[in-house]
Amino acid sequence: MSDATNGDHKNHPNGADPVQDNVAPAAEAATEAGTVAALEAEKAELRDKLLRTLADMENLRRRTEREVADARSYGMAGFARDMLGVADNFRRAIESLPQEAVASAEGTLKALLDGIEITERDLLKTLERHGVKKLDPAGQKFDPHLHQAMFEAPDPSVPKGTVTQVVQTGFTIGDRVLRPAMVGVSTGGPRAEAPAHEPIDKKA
Repeated sequence: MSDATNGDHKNHPNGADPVQDNVAPAAEAATEAGTVAALEAEKAELRDKLLRTLADMENLRRRTEREVADARSYGMAGFARDMLGVADNFRRAIESLPQEAVASAEGTLKALLDGIEITERDLLKTLERHGVKKLDPAGQKFDPHLHQAMFEAPDPSVPKGTVTQVVQTGFTIGDRVLRPAMVGVSTGGPRAEAPAHEPIDKKA
């Protein structure tokens, strides 16, 4: 046995074992492959985390921009809603006088009425500059998102669902309703009665 073994060693330089020579490179290759796979997995995980972080930052930026825009557009909604009461009082003061008295007003009374109308217009213009717009839907189709129906009445001169009377003007702020317009809505003309059928003569 010793002679055979010695013979094998003599056939390989420096007495190296061929089995060990093959195992060592294979083990190193497997170790390197495992290291590369681990690094690739870590790279993929870091890339996924980076993409998620970028997406979260983009969503945060958009949400912040939207909140800032909403605050700019609707931050004064409470104040504007309170000011609508002032505008209503101006309009009531103007409409409380008979048209004949307004038309014949002179001197101090005329100056007072003109001042009230000018102040009302200025107030509405100021509100409009801040995004508050008046809704006066007379003659328009009833829109439940913008109008509040107070009553319905037949009116053959306009199609069914048309606003025929504005009880109280409405207002919007931006693309939201600050106060719906209170309106009367037409139900159209009276329904035509079904024609009476003549009795059938069974003897015929």
